[in-house]
Amino acid sequence: MRLLAQLLSLLFRGTALMLGLVGAGMALVCLGGAFSDRLDAFTHAAPLWLAMAVGAVVLGGVCARGAERWVMVSLGGIGLLACTILMAPELWAAARFKPATVAQSDLKVVQFNVWHDNRSPEKSLAWILAQDADVVVIEEGAGESWPIVKALRANYPFASCGKGARCETWIFSRKKMIARGGATFEGPYLSAAWATLADAKGPFTVIGVHYTWPVPAGPQQAQGRKLARLASGFDRKSMILAGDFNSTPWSFTLKRQDETLGLRRWTRAMASWPAGKFSRIMAAPAPFLPIDHVYAGEQWRAVKVERGPAVGSDHRPIVVTFRRQ
Repeated sequence: MRLLAQLLSLLFRGTALMLGLVGAGMALVCLGGAFSDRLDAFTHAAPLWLAMAVGAVVLGGVCARGAERWVMVSLGGIGLLACTILMAPELWAAARFKPATVAQSDLKVVQFNVWHDNRSPEKSLAWILAQDADVVVIEEGAGESWPIVKALRANYPFASCGKGARCETWIFSRKKMIARGGATFEGPYLSAAWATLADAKGPFTVIGVHYTWPVPAGPQQAQGRKLARLASGFDRKSMILAGDFNSTPWSFTLKRQDETLGLRRWTRAMASWPAGKFSRIMAAPAPFLPIDHVYAGEQWRAVKVERGPAVGSDHRPIVVTFRRQ
């Protein structure tokens, strides 16, 4: 019995040391993302490094003794501090948001990557239609999710993609589209759609985008520059931007994008991926990465920000209700 206790103690102490070393090391590497896009790729996993740091503090504090304990707890503390620097501003912004009562005149926007391998397109469609949103922005509107696009075209009077065309990013609207188009600049491929909508308080533009993964470094940052050029052609004060950015808010890439766009990001620390069965063999009990975002210009104020359920896609949908100032 004593031997078993010693073995368990050794196992827990070894685990605490490993968690502390990896958690602290990777969290410090993430801070280098301020200078390197390659290092910034590791910042997206900040919740994992944070969990490791907490594990090192807890296990080291309970199972270790003397100098060994202080080493493990110190490593965990370093990881906690680095992760706090990365994540605290986003968590603080999320805590400060105060929802308001929704009015009939408010604008309801749904952002949803419906996923080309959608497991239940009929469930996704039913959920979208039940929202009765004014604007729906979807990504990966092809493959298994094509029935969703076909049905939305039948239920919404205006779409950003012409009849007969097969687009990947779509905007559907109940408001009349004065103009519409996609990303036309030279450079890296960017799945994007835009539409200028008529409104009693003046027209406004909605942009929908879908970024590539943050690894390897470079293409996603190039897409961000292309989006900035696209957005510069419209009035940003009344603009709404939504999409799957494949980028977390504690990454320096997204922080720089927030500054460049000059728009307010209303989705704060709202995890949207993964959702449900996100591969043929893997399922997620809850999302842990906030990579779907909704921005708006200064003429808009969000009165409600919600995350939808898992309804067939590997992403959770996001619903933001806006009030025009």
